[in-house]
Amino acid sequence: MTILAPKILNLKDSDRLEIQQLINKHNTPQQIALRAKIIVMISEGNSERSIARCLDINRHTVSLWKNRWLETESLELAVWQRLQDQERSGTPTKFSMEQVIDLFALACSPPEDYGRPISHWTARELTIQTFKKVQVLNV
Repeated sequence: MTILAPKILNLKDSDRLEIQQLINKHNTPQQIALRAKIIVMISEGNSERSIARCLDINRHTVSLWKNRWLETESLELAVWQRLQDQERSGTPTKFSMEQVIDLFALACSPPEDYGRPISHWTARELTIQTFKKVQVLNV
């Protein structure tokens, strides 16, 4: 019976330094720090099972992040980007960034600038004003 050798993960010195800095920073999100620890432990030659036991996580989590690290090796990404979650599928956004910025600009300006006889914006007034703006743009 042959035993499959695990994929070797060799960290560059610069990557190792950046990963250690992420682990040691107090404001690094815990998910990123955990993933960084996984990568360091794998590069030190630890098995997936021992890493999972040591970090009290599932072995499949270790395998997932090891494989993701190896997949992104050829890409020109920073360590931080390589440890991020991948984009998830889901419903498309309902508003473009320009629309969101326009709404914030509208909400931050006084209602008198838009000819409204009120002192403060309400959700209903903002909706009405935004709807009017959309109608003007679609004409």
